[in-house]
Amino acid sequence: MAWLELKVITTRQHAELIGDYLNEVGALAITLRDGKDQPILEPGVGETPLWQDVHVIALFDAGIELEPVREQLLVQFDELNDISVKIDPLEDQDWTATWREHFEPMLFADRLWVHADWHEVNARENQVKMLLNPGLAFGTGTHPTTAMCLNWLAGHLNPGSRVIDFGCGSGILAIAALKLGAHYVHCIDIDPQALEAMHYNAKQNELDPSCYQAVLPEQFTISDITSTGADVLVANILANPLIGLAPQFASLVKAGGMLVLSGILVEQAERVQTAYLDHFDLVELQQDDEWVCVIAQRKAY
Repeated sequence: MAWLELKVITTRQHAELIGDYLNEVGALAITLRDGKDQPILEPGVGETPLWQDVHVIALFDAGIELEPVREQLLVQFDELNDISVKIDPLEDQDWTATWREHFEPMLFADRLWVHADWHEVNARENQVKMLLNPGLAFGTGTHPTTAMCLNWLAGHLNPGSRVIDFGCGSGILAIAALKLGAHYVHCIDIDPQALEAMHYNAKQNELDPSCYQAVLPEQFTISDITSTGADVLVANILANPLIGLAPQFASLVKAGGMLVLSGILVEQAERVQTAYLDHFDLVELQQDDEWVCVIAQRKAY
């Protein structure tokens, strides 16, 4: 079978976000390598990776037209000055072998196990398990931006909550919320392919389709979450979109509801916080490596 390889050279702090985007547009597998072409294994949650420059290598079926993907990638990450993109044909090889050898189950807040289908996980009675197969249109869950959100959900989400996952991608946070007892999750993303991946991954986790929706932003309205708003809104995207979305997020979260914002670099955190001060009280500011997660509570209307 013929393949195409799309290689993006970027910084380590943006590698996972770019990898997630490529997954959403149809990549069959994602590999991270350093500048010396050595495989990069994901660090454990809370560990600091040592590499600086990263090659994000995505595998696509040769029948896919990659030039539009390349152009959209440059637009999507136009704030990055260090990005370069190259497309090459590739001989057939096993792109999942490294992941199968090194990917280990992860436990978040002593409650949520994230594992691949080849793992045996002996969860305790109060723990839940979520299936994640790397390379199958799913983020890894170990990147700090995702890990901080998963830790918060696993440690704080109340059963029966109504949740919004804004910028859901392939659904790791939404699926985690449902596994942790959310009553309903609204999954929103600008990319139709991401929504398809969300449906696929939800099915892999045997979730009831009546417990979630996956829609484009223009298809979602406040009436979808009743007149009171969401109990929790989580958004793991980028700082600039988060700043622009502050008024909309304020209209979607009920009084006393929680807001979890990630995808924010340390130097961007103050601008993001400022954008939400009118409607939210800061509860906690978490930091993992160069990334920050803003946790806030909706003020009374």
